Amino acid sequence: MKVAIFDFDGTLYPEETFSLMMKHLKTHPIHNNKYRRFIRRILPVYIAYKLKLYPEQKMKEYSMRSYISAFGQTPETDIRDFFSKLGSEMSQKLSEQVLQRLHQHRNDGYYIMLVSGAFEPLLHSVTKDVSFNCIIGTSIPFKNKEIDKETPVIHIHGERKTANIYAQLANNEVDWENSYAYGDSYSDLNVLELVGNPVAVKPDPRLMQIATDRKWEIIS
Repeated sequence: MKVAIFDFDGTLYPEETFSLMMKHLKTHPIHNNKYRRFIRRILPVYIAYKLKLYPEQKMKEYSMRSYISAFGQTPETDIRDFFSKLGSEMSQKLSEQVLQRLHQHRNDGYYIMLVSGAFEPLLHSVTKDVSFNCIIGTSIPFKNKEIDKETPVIHIHGERKTANIYAQLANNEVDWENSYAYGDSYSDLNVLELVGNPVAVKPDPRLMQIATDRKWEIIS
């Protein structure tokens, strides 16, 4: 079994999604009142991060948790609808280059995976017209049809990505050497190093240096 693993932010989707989520929340006709709640909670941590007093990855995880917490007791159906509308807009802007690679891998019989730190409802909405065998993202804990405040949001990143990939493929014999992975940032390195064919997609400077030194394929 050969796999092709795709990152989302900056790879399949050419931009970063969190700023889009913030704008969607700020301008939403129903949920815009939650934007201030989110900003008040995230601002001290963001300032500490900019002052290099708070690690970037912890800041991102805190941001994801704060974003969902801002919805309070909003019904699950409303939250899924919120992400569905945003995803429908984003689905029109997927990278054609990356989509071509994805379709080629599918035609060649690869097991196609989307692995991202973005929220799962958003990933499913954005890619509703793209065929994946598996989508791994940050799940939103629900209980009794609303957010379960007692269950923490576990942001999927770094080693958590690889752990989830291994768990998903545990019952299969994977030909890692002939598999592919696509990512745009240094934070994708753990996943890119799993396969024999890592591809850097418009990489950030740190990943560009690694990809160049190791002679990886680069899509620019």
